[in-house]
Amino acid sequence: MKTKENLRETAYFSIFRVSAFIGIGILFLTLILLFVSGYSVIDFNFLTKNWQHRDITQGGILPAILGSFYLGFGVIAVSFPLGIGTAIFLTEYSKNNLLKRIIKLAIRNLSGVPSIVYGLFGLVIFVNLLSFGTSLLSAILTLSFMTIPWIITASVESFESVPQKFRESSLALGATHWQTTRKIVLPAAITGSITGGIIGIARALGETAPLIMVGATFYLSNLPSSPLDKFMALPYHTFILATQHSSPYANTYAAATALVLITLTFLLSSGAIFLRFHYRRKKDW
Repeated sequence: MKTKENLRETAYFSIFRVSAFIGIGILFLTLILLFVSGYSVIDFNFLTKNWQHRDITQGGILPAILGSFYLGFGVIAVSFPLGIGTAIFLTEYSKNNLLKRIIKLAIRNLSGVPSIVYGLFGLVIFVNLLSFGTSLLSAILTLSFMTIPWIITASVESFESVPQKFRESSLALGATHWQTTRKIVLPAAITGSITGGIIGIARALGETAPLIMVGATFYLSNLPSSPLDKFMALPYHTFILATQHSSPYANTYAAATALVLITLTFLLSSGAIFLRFHYRRKKDW
């Protein structure tokens, strides 16, 4: 019987390894194909010049880079505090009743809602109802609402994993509920919250459908000067080059733009990973 169980365990682990290698292989194959197709046009001018719509070989993608950069930091600034605050309320202050369980279930379901639905939500609420127009601000708020469920879900699980004895010990020493949450629970759970933020930001930076509805444009003659201006973004720029542009060099420039987008996502995610590692080193339990 033991041998049979060992064989079954070996078979399952083999399947898991093969699945992992297939996923990693697809990722590296995609990166290699993008690099081979687009590396030849990536130079200083491509990264620092404004886009030239008439002759794409004479311009660069600086407005799209800055637009995605603004989006990334804007989403972090809006979604992370709201997600953490919601998780603190759900785990530390709300009562464990049916309403709380329904809210948590709804938040988990929101994590799987297609991005086009969030685009429609942003169009109705931020663009039309609040009169922000098709702008960078509308895009930041739309992508933030799309990211928040990921952060809340990861943060709730992280807060719930903190041992209850930590809270009880702090309260027994005379700390208030808020002091216990801020100085004991939050530092112990912050790494899990950052993990949710990394996943959410990576998803937000790669979205195209919501951006089309709330403010992204393919070509601008100048950089956005305020949050209420239109903007360029790398994923939408890649989409137009790959599917609709008539230039014979469009596919090459689309691959190069995709490489820049992957690099920007990696840099922002690396910053969050470094911050998570910094907090994780402080944990002594």
